[in-house]
This record gives sequence, C-alpha cells and structure tokens, in this order.
Amino acid sequence: MISAPTVRRRLKERGLSAKTPATGPRLTVGHRRARLEFAHQYVNRGDNEWKNVLFTDESRFSPRSPDGREKVWRRPGERYSQCCISPRTGYNGGSIMIWAGISLEAHTDLMFVENGAMTALRYILECVESHVVPYAPFIGEHFLFMDDNARPHMARIVVRYLEQVGIRLLPWPGNSPDLNPIEHVWHFLGKRVRRRQPRRETLNGLRVALQEEWAQIPQDYIVTLIQSIPNRLRDVIRARGRY
Repeated sequence: MISAPTVRRRLKERGLSAKTPATGPRLTVGHRRARLEFAHQYVNRGDNEWKNVLFTDESRFSPRSPDGREKVWRRPGERYSQCCISPRTGYNGGSIMIWAGISLEAHTDLMFVENGAMTALRYILECVESHVVPYAPFIGEHFLFMDDNARPHMARIVVRYLEQVGIRLLPWPGNSPDLNPIEHVWHFLGKRVRRRQPRRETLNGLRVALQEEWAQIPQDYIVTLIQSIPNRLRDVIRARGRY
C-alpha cells in the first residue's frame, strides 16, 4: 500500500499542488462559444481600455462557509477547470449576500443584500442607481459597466433603466467567473474574514468583519487582477472556450 505522504510527493513532482476547490457552474456548448468569441475580441485590449470598466458581482458568505480544509490537486491555471470545481451547496444556519464593484482606480462600497432575494427592481435601486450611476463620472465618458448576466440583472426593466441613464454594458459571456477579477477579490476577502473570526460567529459579527475587511482590500491587489485579464483570455483561447 502506498502511503499518503508518498502520494502527495508524487503529485507535487508532477507539478500539482493542493488547493481549495473553486465553486462554479458547468459550461454548455453555447457558453464555450460565447467565451471564445469574447476572448478573441478583447484579448489585445490594454489598460487604457480596461480602466474604463467597473467589474461587479454578488457573493454569499456564511458563518459556516468552507474553512479551506477540502482540497483538490491541480496545476497552475486550473482553478476553474471542470475537474477542479466543487458544486455549490446550501447555506444552513443563515448567510449574507453582498454586492460590490472594482476598477483599476478604486472600488465601490460594499452593499448588503438584505430582507429577501435580489430582484430586478432591487438591483436598479440598491446597486445601479445607488452605486453604479454615481461611480460612472469617476471613470469618465467611456465608462463601461460589467455585469455577470444573472437573470434579475438582465431583466427588461434593468436594461431600459441603463439606457435611460446612459450606462453602457460590457457584453460579458455568461458562466465566466474565471474571467471576472472580482471573483478573486471575494476569495481574498473570505480568507481575511476567516482568519479573524471564530467558525461559529454570528451573522452580525460576519457583517462587521466583511465591512471592515473590504475597506482594507489593497488597491494594488485589485490592479494586478484586472491587469491579468489578457492572460485569462489567452487561457480561454487555448482551452477553446473551456475553463
């Protein structure tokens, strides 16, 4: 029988390392095609164009969120490979949903989605009107709004509102968390929160921790993530649209 240390050593010799698995959706043929088209269209865009984009997303945190003990062995660049993704699970015991945006120059405040699910109207009032519209002048006339294509975000009422206030959308391929730099910020935020609070912290304690740690996210880290987008797009092209 081969011992566990021997197995780990052999895996490391082949360039694999133990990492916490990402969670994410599966890709259809249509998703892969859209991702590949997007990658070819934007792979050569530089900082002068990405600086116009506000990258946004929602994420959910729980006092009982995974603590990182579950591991998957993978090579560099395989974080979102199909074989390395853990299915999303429920949030027993309560959870907190947050929304925010990041850009090369700064980031928005953290917005807490409270008292029910996100609807199209709530998305307009609590996210777009309260955060995106005021942020647009900060970036300038070439401002682009990146949205992840979640169903409430793409409702007709939302699209109509964006047109009315003059906010242009970056045409983003669905099911592409590997391309959105804010996904890595959520992971970074979660690690910082877990370091400071007990596993069984209350929801209120979690809220305070998220708020305080979000305010401490280094802008240099965000810049590095956004500047890595061309490399991510090249990975998509090499993988023919897959993760």
